Amino acid sequence: MVFISLCHYPSLFKQVNKDMNFFKTLLASLLGTFIAMGLLLFIFIMIIVSAVSSGEDKVVSVKDNSVLHITLDQEFVDRGSDSQFNFNPATFSSETSQGLNHFIKDLERAKTDEKIKGIFLEVGAFGAAPSTMLDVRNALEDFKSSGKWIVSYAEGYSQGGYFVASAANEVYMYPEGEMDWRGMNAEIMFYKNMLDKLEIEAQVVRGPNNKFKSAVEPYIYDKMSPENKEQMQTFISDIWRVVLDKISASRGVSVQQLNMYADSLTLYSANEVVASKLIDGLKYRDEVNAILKGKLGLEATAKDEDLKMVSLGDYHSNGGGKKDGETPDFKKDKVAVVYAIGAIESGEGDDQTIGSERIAKALKQAREDEKVKAIVLRVNSPGGSALASDVIWRETQLIKQSGKPFYVSMGDYAASGGYYISCAADKIYANANTITGSIGVFGVMPNLEKFWNNKLGITFDRFETNPHADLVSANKPLDEAEKTMLQNMVAGIYDDFTGKVATGRNMPQAQVDSIGQGRVWSGEDAKNLGLVDEIGDLSACVKAAAAKAGMTDYAVKELPTLIDPIQKMVEELTGQKQDQAMMSILGDNYKMYKDIKDLATMKGVQARMPFLIEIK
Repeated sequence: MVFISLCHYPSLFKQVNKDMNFFKTLLASLLGTFIAMGLLLFIFIMIIVSAVSSGEDKVVSVKDNSVLHITLDQEFVDRGSDSQFNFNPATFSSETSQGLNHFIKDLERAKTDEKIKGIFLEVGAFGAAPSTMLDVRNALEDFKSSGKWIVSYAEGYSQGGYFVASAANEVYMYPEGEMDWRGMNAEIMFYKNMLDKLEIEAQVVRGPNNKFKSAVEPYIYDKMSPENKEQMQTFISDIWRVVLDKISASRGVSVQQLNMYADSLTLYSANEVVASKLIDGLKYRDEVNAILKGKLGLEATAKDEDLKMVSLGDYHSNGGGKKDGETPDFKKDKVAVVYAIGAIESGEGDDQTIGSERIAKALKQAREDEKVKAIVLRVNSPGGSALASDVIWRETQLIKQSGKPFYVSMGDYAASGGYYISCAADKIYANANTITGSIGVFGVMPNLEKFWNNKLGITFDRFETNPHADLVSANKPLDEAEKTMLQNMVAGIYDDFTGKVATGRNMPQAQVDSIGQGRVWSGEDAKNLGLVDEIGDLSACVKAAAAKAGMTDYAVKELPTLIDPIQKMVEELTGQKQDQAMMSILGDNYKMYKDIKDLATMKGVQARMPFLIEIK
C-alpha cells in the first residue's frame, strides 16, 4: 500500500483544495437557500395569521349598555401602531404595548359614546415614566367629567398603578392583596471604579460651567456630585408633589397623611389600606362583577356573560365608536403631529430613535403639505447628538418662516437635545411631570491604552504626518493642545445652543445660561422659568395649534410613517436589531449594558440627559 503525502505534490494539493472549497461553497449556498426559504415561509405564515386575527378583530361590535374594559399591564409608548402583526422574533413572543395617542383618543370618543356606560379599569404590573402616568390619569379624569363612572380593581397596587387608579370613582383590591406605597427614589449606577480596575479612562469635556450636566458623572465619579443631588432633589420632589396632590384631591386624604403612610410603610396590610380610605373595599373578582352589573341595571344574579365588556383594543379597532356621517379625515384641513421619540442621532433612525434625516423630512413634508395648516412636534427624548439636533432645529426654523403655527408638545422627556429641537416653537406645552431643560453639552473620549497594555499585553505604535493626526484614537491619552481644542469646540456649541434658546424663547442669553448649565427641571418649574409656555398634554397642544390656525373641524396627520412591521421583523431576524434580544436576556441589568454601549458608540459632542425615571 502506498501513502502519498499531499505536501509533496503541490499541484495535487491545490486541486483537492479547490474541490473541497467547491463543495463547501455548494453546501453553504444550499444551506443559505434552505434558511432563506424557511424564513420566507415563516414570514408568510405570520402575515396570514396577522391578517386572520385582524379580520377577526373587525367583526367585534360595541353593544348597547357596554363597559369599556381597560387592562393596565402593558408598556405605554408615545405612538401606537394599528398593525395587528406584533411578533418579535428576537424573543419569540408577541410584543404588547399601548399607544398613548390611541389611549387618549379612544377615551375621548368613549366619553360621548352612548353605548359606553363606564370603564372597568383592571390594574396589573404597570409602570411608566411620570409624564405618561399623568397623561393616562388625566385621560381617565376627563372621561369621568362626562358623568360616566370608573371602577378600578387590582390584586395589588404598585405606586404608579395606584396613582392612575385613584382617578376612579371606586377603587377595590383583592382581599389578600398589598399596596406598594413608600415614596419616590432615583438610583444611578456609577462605573468609575470598574473603569479604574480595567484601567480605562473616560476623558470628559463639558460646556463652560455645565456643573449640572451629570450624564458624564457615572464614568468619572463614584457618587453623585452636590450639583446633581441638588437638581435630583428638586425635580423628583416636584414630581412626587404632583402625585400626592392628585391622589389627595381624588381620595380626600391629606398630603401630610399620604407622606406619613409612605414613611411608616403601613399600607402593606390590606386592612390598613381600607382604613386609610385609599381604597373603597376588599373584593373578590366575582363581587366586583356584581358591582358592575348593578351599575348597568342588571340583577346581581345575572350571568357574567350578560355583562357586556369591550376591551380597549377592540374598541380602538372599530374606530373607537366613530359616528356615522362624519366628514372623512382626508377631506379636512389638518394639524400634522410629528413624533420625535428616543435618542437623537444622525441618519434615518427608527420608530424609537430620532434620526435627524427622517424627522427633518417629516417636518419638511408637513411644511410643504397645503392641507396641513399647523404643525405640532411631539418630543419625547433625553437628547443625543448636538449635530443631529441642529439638523432638526433648522427645519423648525423653516416652518417658522413659512408662517404656519408651530407648537411643541413635550412628553416624558424633552431634555438637552430634546429641548434644542423644541426651542424655536411658537408655544411649548409640557406636563407638570415632564423632565426638560438640561441645556448643556459634553463629549466623552475613552482612553484604552493602559487597558490594552496592562490587562491584555497589547501595545500600539503609530506614524503620523502631523502632531495630532491621531486625535480620534481611543488608544492614547489626549495631550493638552487636544484637550484645549475639544474644550473650545464644546464651549462654542454650548454658546450656540444657549443663543438659539435665547432667540426662540425671547430672553437674554445670560438668563438662559443661568438656568442652563446642564440643569434638569420639571415641567412645572420650566414654566415658571420661561422654558415652557403652558402646562398641558398633546391633545391640549393640538387643539391650541388648530385654534391658532383658525380651524375648528380638522383631522390629525401623524408623521413620520411608521416602519412596516414585516420590514422590522426581517431586520430583527437578520441581526440588524439586537437590543430587544439583550433586554430579554439581561432583564433589569440591561440598563448597565446600554449605558456602556452608549458610551462606546457616542459620536461627536452630545446634548444628552443623564438619566430616565420610571414610576413603579
